[in-house]
Amino acid sequence: MQVYFDNAATTALDPEVIRVMIDTMENNFGNPSSIHSHGRQVKTIVEKARKSIAQILHTSPSEIFFTSGGTEADNMAIVRSIVDFGITHAITTPIEHHAVLHTLEELEKSGKVHLDLLHVDSHGNIDLNQLEDLLSKNPRTFVSIMHGNNELGNLNDIEKISEICQKYKAIFHSDTVQTMGHYPHDLSKLKIDFITGAGHKFHGPKGVGFLYINANTKIKPMIYGGAQERNMRGGTENVYGIAGLAKALELSYEHMEEHSAYIQGLKSYMIEQLQTAIPDIKFNGVTEPNKALYTVLNVSFPCTDMADMLLFNLDIAGISCSGGSACSSGTDIGSHVLGAIRADGTRPSVRFSFCRNNTKEEVDFVVNHLKEICK
Repeated sequence: MQVYFDNAATTALDPEVIRVMIDTMENNFGNPSSIHSHGRQVKTIVEKARKSIAQILHTSPSEIFFTSGGTEADNMAIVRSIVDFGITHAITTPIEHHAVLHTLEELEKSGKVHLDLLHVDSHGNIDLNQLEDLLSKNPRTFVSIMHGNNELGNLNDIEKISEICQKYKAIFHSDTVQTMGHYPHDLSKLKIDFITGAGHKFHGPKGVGFLYINANTKIKPMIYGGAQERNMRGGTENVYGIAGLAKALELSYEHMEEHSAYIQGLKSYMIEQLQTAIPDIKFNGVTEPNKALYTVLNVSFPCTDMADMLLFNLDIAGISCSGGSACSSGTDIGSHVLGAIRADGTRPSVRFSFCRNNTKEEVDFVVNHLKEICK
C-alpha cells in the first residue's frame, strides 16, 4: 500500500481542476494583455477567476492579485508595507512559515525594522497580551501572524488579532495558506490588510496563488516590467494555473462542511489508534478540534533510538509524511517551530497531514508500521 500523509506540503490535483486546466490549455493560448480577440478571450478567463475568488471571500475583485504562490504573496505584503509606509517596527511569531520569518529577519538585518517575536508556550499558543503591550508602545507597526500553523496545526484567532491591530492602527498581514480552502474567510467582516492563498494546498495547481490587499491599504508593486494585475505585478499571468486555482477554491467551498467533518474524523481516529498502540506517545501543539487544523497532526514518538531512521523506515514502507525535531545541540539544524515550543530534541517528531482522499485503512496501515518501528 502507498499512503500519502503529507497534504500540508501539497495536495493532489482534483480531477475537475485538471479538466478545467486542460480545456484552458487547449483552447485559450492568447496573451491576456493583447487587445485582439485571442487576448481578450484569455483576459476574460483571468477576470472570471478573480471574480469567483472575490465572491467566495466576500470582497471586491479589485482586491485580489494573482501571484506565483504563497511565498511571493507573503513577501510582497511584508516588503512593500515596510518600505512604502516607512514602518520601523514589526511583530511576528517564532513559529511562522519561513516565507514570513526569513523575510522579516532579513529586513531587520538590513536595518529597516526592529523585529519583536511574540512568546509561545510549550503547546505553540501565542501571547496576545504581549502583542497588545507591544502595540501600545509602538502603534504604527507591521504585524504578521499566521492563521494556521503548517507544522503544529495550531489555529490562531485572527479575528481577535485583527481587533487588537485595528485598535492601534497597525498593518495586519496573515499567512492563510494552510486554512484557505479549508475554513471560510469572510473579508467583509475581517478587518485585515493582507491575506494569502496558494492553489496547491487545496487540490489546485502549484505555482499559482493570490494576495488579498485591502482597498484602503495602498502599496507599490514588488515586480516591475508590465501593467499586469492592474499595474501591481509585472509579468504575463499564469492563465492555466489561475483557472485551476479558482476552480479548486470553488470546489473546496462547495464541499467544505462534508470534507472537514470527514478529515477531522480521520485525524481523531489516528490519535486514538496511536494512543492505543504506542505507550508514551505525545502530540506537539494542540489537538482540540476547534483550536487546531483538522488536516494536521504532529506526533512525538518515544523511540529515541530510531530518531534518525524513523522517516526513512516509513518511506521504505510506502508512507509519505514530513518530519523534524527540535535542536538538541548547538550544531543541529532542526525544526524552528519545534525548537520554539521547546520540544524534546531526543524524540523524533512526524507531521501527518490529511485530505479527503485518505482512509481509515491507511491510518491503520501507518499505525501498524509505527507500532513495529517503536517496539
